Amino acid sequence: MKQKPPTPVYSTEKGRLCSKCGHPVDRCGCSPKADSSQGRDAVRISRETKGRKGKGVTVVSGLPLSEADLKALGQRLKKKCGSGGTIKNRAIEIQGDHRDLVLTELKDLGYAVKKSGG
Repeated sequence: MKQKPPTPVYSTEKGRLCSKCGHPVDRCGCSPKADSSQGRDAVRISRETKGRKGKGVTVVSGLPLSEADLKALGQRLKKKCGSGGTIKNRAIEIQGDHRDLVLTELKDLGYAVKKSGG
């Protein structure tokens, strides 16, 4: 029985690659839940005030989702927090300090989540 040659997981041109299909992670068609449940890459939750005149936002980054799924998750988290927000640079920003609420919601969805920053 022939074995398939191993697929690369990183390319200097494309960045991080999916271990299943070999496509870049941001354009991968594989199931995003499978990658997040492995626990290799944790979703990061932080609070930022830089460039916002002292107003804080909760930032969720490192989600292995497509743009459409990221937007849907952003809507769900904003509704759960009762706050506004946006999606910038593949990160969800929610107005206010809602780190604990977002952490529990993402854990319920099956993501490996870590708080980062202060």
